[in-house]
Amino acid sequence: MADIVLSRQRSALLVIDFQEKLAAHIQARERTEANIARLVRAARLLGIPVIVTEQYPRGLGPTTAGLRPLLPAPYEKLAFGCCKEASVAEALAEVDRDQWVLAGIETHVCVLQTAAQLVQQRSVSGVFVVADACSARRQYDHDVALARLRQAGIQVVTTESVLFEWLERAGTEEFKRIAALVKATDSEVLADTLGPSSASS
Repeated sequence: MADIVLSRQRSALLVIDFQEKLAAHIQARERTEANIARLVRAARLLGIPVIVTEQYPRGLGPTTAGLRPLLPAPYEKLAFGCCKEASVAEALAEVDRDQWVLAGIETHVCVLQTAAQLVQQRSVSGVFVVADACSARRQYDHDVALARLRQAGIQVVTTESVLFEWLERAGTEEFKRIAALVKATDSEVLADTLGPSSASS
């Protein structure tokens, strides 16, 4: 049976193709980008590995300027599903985590195909697609993709649920810093105006 709750010790975060020319056309762009930033900052604070991909960056541009300073160097790909690109598949295997948290675009293409590929791997115990940190150009494509993922037994979650599952308990310094990310507005998160309360490496 697949995992339904995340563990920080077993998790890794995969940020898929949140690139300038794609992001300019998606639904709820600011919210999606801010939630990815929340996940990345929390992952860095908690020691959770982060992998980033870019789909054909020569044509679709780099990762957005708002996220680029937070992220490690991206892996380039042409395959829609990350596991079908040799360099990305190798990087995923090297992380040696069995729970994968997926965020990015587009939900019905690269996110869905990657989730479907990961859930087939014996080394993976849980795949968690963050609904409010994924998007698509059309809302119905996003919604249908999430329905398909649920039918396949993949966990569809929210940014807040991921953050609090990683934390496990209140009353810690980590809790205070991540609570600040949760309470901040999307524009504050993207402007990096949280100072020392934001997660940092």
